[in-house]
Amino acid sequence: MEVFLSAVLGELSTRAMSLFINRYSKSMLPVVAVEDSLERILLRAQVIIDEAAGRQVTNQGMLRQLSMLRDAMYRGYYVLDTFRCRAHREDEAEENQVARSSWALSKFSYAKRLRFSSSGDMQNLQELEGVLGSLRTMILDVSELVTFLTTYPRLHRQPYSMHLLFEKCMFGRQMEMELVINFLLHTQPCCGSTPDNCDILPIVGPGRVGKSTLVTHVCDDERVHRHFSQIVFLRHDNFRDKEISTLTLRDVCAVGHENNMRMLVVVEVVGDLHEDLWEMLCSLTRRFSKAGSKIIITSRSNKIKKLGTVQALTLKHLSDEAYWYFFKVITFGSTDPHMHPELVHLAMEIARAHNGSLFAANMTACLLRANFDIQFWRKVLAFLRGYLEKHFSMFGEHPCDMLEGNIPTYIQRMGRTTEDFYVFDQYQMCSSQEEIPTITIQDVMYRGVKPHGIFKVLAWKSQIPPYYCYVYTWSLACQQ
Repeated sequence: MEVFLSAVLGELSTRAMSLFINRYSKSMLPVVAVEDSLERILLRAQVIIDEAAGRQVTNQGMLRQLSMLRDAMYRGYYVLDTFRCRAHREDEAEENQVARSSWALSKFSYAKRLRFSSSGDMQNLQELEGVLGSLRTMILDVSELVTFLTTYPRLHRQPYSMHLLFEKCMFGRQMEMELVINFLLHTQPCCGSTPDNCDILPIVGPGRVGKSTLVTHVCDDERVHRHFSQIVFLRHDNFRDKEISTLTLRDVCAVGHENNMRMLVVVEVVGDLHEDLWEMLCSLTRRFSKAGSKIIITSRSNKIKKLGTVQALTLKHLSDEAYWYFFKVITFGSTDPHMHPELVHLAMEIARAHNGSLFAANMTACLLRANFDIQFWRKVLAFLRGYLEKHFSMFGEHPCDMLEGNIPTYIQRMGRTTEDFYVFDQYQMCSSQEEIPTITIQDVMYRGVKPHGIFKVLAWKSQIPPYYCYVYTWSLACQQ
């Protein structure tokens, strides 16, 4: 009888487990089908966007449609990668319980994986279906746009790989760039225009969001070069002293007046704008330059919006979805991320730790590409989590936010908790101005380089115009 009962119970257990697995497998079929469909339609969206990026699209309506499609594509890749990384997040949660439960290493770990994965399947399926439906609708909406794309001239550039393109070209600002170019090339029918048709466009946004980069790319465009005889850049260093600024502006404008030039004046404001200098700039530009001259003024402060004769352009940080797309491309380079699913999971967690900082994205991507090893990436992620936790407990803010606000910032070193530093000053420079520091931020934070006293560190050297180098001044924490 005992043998009979044991056999019956064993058969019932086997059938129950088989029934559970079969039901789970059937429930996963729709998820897999939606996942495959989403991947295919994302490729179609990417083909359209890449084709548009290679052409000189000027129609504002098309640019808005492309911007919406691009945002939907970023969200699609973000949702898809988040879905595919769910198993690795569950594994990470399991590993945290290994010390407390030997059952985690038992032969039933496969059943446990099923239990963890199936709990959110309906939610995952709904999110995937929502993104898929949205993309399908947008692809249909832009079907005519695809036909019109072929009528626009191609941009003259080398066929770079995507990761090289992102490192050497401006990311995610095509619509903003065309808006600025449209302002420069056409007379604005605005009642607030200054005399002699000298229109003013304010561009505002937080630090390191890409204001100078956008303006530099606009000024390098051949259409702008043909339209303006002279382009004048006035930065904070040569726009602070009234006497020097007056002489500089008077000389520049006099040359333009003698040669009947149409001028573009670009003013980059750091800190507060001196109103008397601004009035002098506008007066000289109207007096000496040819009709059709324009002024672009950039600042972090919203106060400059009132100076414009047209609506100000506001630049914002990238969305989480666009940021992840950018970081994944520049981190993996020419390597196919699908071949390294666990590295994709680690990269996504590292990207979340950056708080949307483009500076941190470029710095960390360079480090990870040079150390394409899963153990090293795990070590970096663990370090960043510990460092951020400590930083929030000490200051209540993210270190990237403090650095962008030029606030003295605590910096921890990986594997060396007793050798911490403070960044107490920072500035940007053009690579041709003076000698660039040879010590990089990766050397100090991750590679064990330990300078002494007060020293300068190259935080990042931009590969796109205006080719700024960002330099930090560091010192040991104990010296602060």
